[in-house]
Amino acid sequence: MKLTCIIVDDSPMQRLAVSKLVSTHKNLSLIGEYSNAIEAKQGIKKEEVDLIFLDVEMPIINGFDFLESLIKRPQIILITGKPDYALKAFEYDITDYLQKPITPTRFDFSIKRAVSRYEQKHGIHNDEEHIFVKSNLKKRKVILNNIKWVEALGDYIKLVSDEANIIVLSTLTAFESELPKDKFLRIHKSFIVNLDKIEKFSGKNVEVEGKLLPLSRHKRQHLEKALEEL
Repeated sequence: MKLTCIIVDDSPMQRLAVSKLVSTHKNLSLIGEYSNAIEAKQGIKKEEVDLIFLDVEMPIINGFDFLESLIKRPQIILITGKPDYALKAFEYDITDYLQKPITPTRFDFSIKRAVSRYEQKHGIHNDEEHIFVKSNLKKRKVILNNIKWVEALGDYIKLVSDEANIIVLSTLTAFESELPKDKFLRIHKSFIVNLDKIEKFSGKNVEVEGKLLPLSRHKRQHLEKALEEL
């Protein structure tokens, strides 16, 4: 799947930097670049645009004014050199907020979020791979892509998913063997995470939908490699 996208930024250098990231991403197709919001607004009348990479600080019409002017709003990834706009940005239900300079890893996180939103909106389910688990004496079907993370609870584990939290009698190690290694990674002695659900990470934590999960020091390198290979 490829999302059609445009870049709106008054800086030629920044447009070039973003276009390089877009051109090498398998899920994106760049159909236009604009140096100001007026040109961009005319451009999207002629093209079907799924995603806009939008600079906040632009002359005459800034990024927020441009958003206000759109009747039909595609997904928006805001780009800025300042962190001050973050709170205001999410009042517009944007897909993500990138601060310059943009790293490839952080860029990939944003695109995964955009693709996921697109699939949910259009009812696309590319990954229906599943497993069955036994919980409360019943067999339950669990879609792997819906699992956010798995947490050890003594003799049990907790599957945290989009649908529900499920308690299963199992060790984390035993359950890990049932999961595809290219989609899940054990990041701590007590946590396995769905790589597609990761929003960002630091030296100590992995963030999934606002929840901070502990990241073992020796797992940081494994995590970076796994995310690069997604």
